[in-house]
Amino acid sequence: MDILDSAKMAVKTLTANKLRSALTMLGIIIGNASVIAMVGVGQGAQRLASEQFESLGPNVLFVTPGAREARNRTFDLPRTLVLEDAKAIATQVPSVKEVAAQRQSQLSVVYRNLNTSSLVVGTTPEFLSVRTFDMAKGRFINDQDVDKNAQVVALGADLATRFFGNRDPIGEQIRIKGIPFQVIGVLQAKGAFLGNNQDDAAYIPITTHANRLTGRTSPYGLDLTFISISAKDAESIRAAEFQVTNLLRLRHKITDEDDFTVQTQKDILNIVGTITGGLTAMLAAIAGISLLVGGIGIMNIMLVSVTERTEEIGLRKAIGASQQDILVQFMIEAVILSAVGGLLGTAIGIGGIAAVGALTPLKAGISPAAIALAVGVSGGIGLFFGVFPARQAAKLDPIVALRSA
Repeated sequence: MDILDSAKMAVKTLTANKLRSALTMLGIIIGNASVIAMVGVGQGAQRLASEQFESLGPNVLFVTPGAREARNRTFDLPRTLVLEDAKAIATQVPSVKEVAAQRQSQLSVVYRNLNTSSLVVGTTPEFLSVRTFDMAKGRFINDQDVDKNAQVVALGADLATRFFGNRDPIGEQIRIKGIPFQVIGVLQAKGAFLGNNQDDAAYIPITTHANRLTGRTSPYGLDLTFISISAKDAESIRAAEFQVTNLLRLRHKITDEDDFTVQTQKDILNIVGTITGGLTAMLAAIAGISLLVGGIGIMNIMLVSVTERTEEIGLRKAIGASQQDILVQFMIEAVILSAVGGLLGTAIGIGGIAAVGALTPLKAGISPAAIALAVGVSGGIGLFFGVFPARQAAKLDPIVALRSA
């Protein structure tokens, strides 16, 4: 009997027991769908993180208080970074284009009878260009506002819409922590960054934030949450990182461990990529376990099938079928089950990725490599786990098989 005849007989046998065949494929279907969907979602998370970091602005570096090791050990960061550090970087580091100091708090923001808790960012005029924000209406904070501790505010797009709807908010007054602020501008929508909505924020002069809202908590000056730095060009980023580090070590009189951390946009993206890549691999491995379970299910059902079809096997061997014919037929049945299950699982996985892309911000994508791997593994699993039942069937003595039947 040739392969084609064996394949036709295998298909006929499987379609005669549709429910059993469907249940046998279920583990393979779930496994393939899970692997493809998890890999697609993981890659989508990596793409989303990459896009969000790119939206921070070109050639950007960040200086944060506390050494990297200290930041990993505690949530209570030291107040070692001050406004004078930012001014020194802007004037003394030749590879730096612009510097924006920033301190921020989650505070109560009120307009008439509307009350919300929003991020209130105290910053300097350079914030717009360093972080590549644009104004939709009005103006942003200027140097005079910073010098005079002016009670003025520029609103993020979402916060402005929440308070004013379609009305022009310029000139209106809101209250932050009970203190009145005049709205001078509305920023263009920027989107979320690592789960924080940058459009649901209020931007005020950094001096006003420190002197009227939160107070100063550092003995060294006006303490900062972080400093955003724009290098002159992509080639200057590493030079800027080196020069900023040396300058701050001199200013802080550091001889041992730094009390600050300088990170480039690429450094942070690499860290996030490592984390998301590890999570993707872990999720894919967990999903892959169901492929193993599906293979074991195929083996179990095939063993049951051998027992149920003892008479058929005996008759076929009695009329001349060889051990190889029986072996090939059962192997083909196992491979068909796993291959069809793999294809159905692939279709479901692709559908799941499409749903995630449509319903969430994740840029979930279809990975051809993951599809090829999942379908190939499922076919291999069917072949591997089909060997034992097929050998059991091929070894049956026709006389014993006919008697037991």
